[in-house]
Amino acid sequence: MTTHKIGVIVSSSRPTRIGLKVAEWVSSLAPEGTEVEVVDLAEVDLPFLAEPEQPATGSYTLPSTIAWSERVRAFDGLVVTVPEYNAGYPAVLKNAIDSLHAEWNGLPIGVVGYGWGAAAGAVRQLGEVLDRVKAVSLPGPGLSFGQDLTPEGEILAAAPADDVRGLYDQVLAAAREKVTA
Repeated sequence: MTTHKIGVIVSSSRPTRIGLKVAEWVSSLAPEGTEVEVVDLAEVDLPFLAEPEQPATGSYTLPSTIAWSERVRAFDGLVVTVPEYNAGYPAVLKNAIDSLHAEWNGLPIGVVGYGWGAAAGAVRQLGEVLDRVKAVSLPGPGLSFGQDLTPEGEILAAAPADDVRGLYDQVLAAAREKVTA
């Protein structure tokens, strides 16, 4: 049996964020035998679109971009935990996507939104961007404040754990399909 490596992305860099709690909960639901790594974009610390060449060239020169590229390439798939800020997703996530190019092509990426209204606007917008960069976009469950989690990031009993497990199944199936293609 092949072990797959899945990155769980914390896509907020705000000092008061709850994304790490959400990502740790999502990570805890990974199937047995799956290697999971939480990736905090606040720690990745990519400069804002700083490469001298367009990402499509693949000619990365900055150590931060090279390290980010290598890190993304090491994963068989990702699960992005995304909050909604003013009906969109965080700029640090957009920058992380826009800093690379070929790395996204065919990469299975599941999305778990969280916030008021389960981050539906952010998830929709992110899906459009993931489709544009040719990732395999797999929308997952949303977590709503008051129903699934508290505004402080405590996960409640009603949180859709089975739906997150189902999202992992989809990400892993897409990763296996990519390997055999």
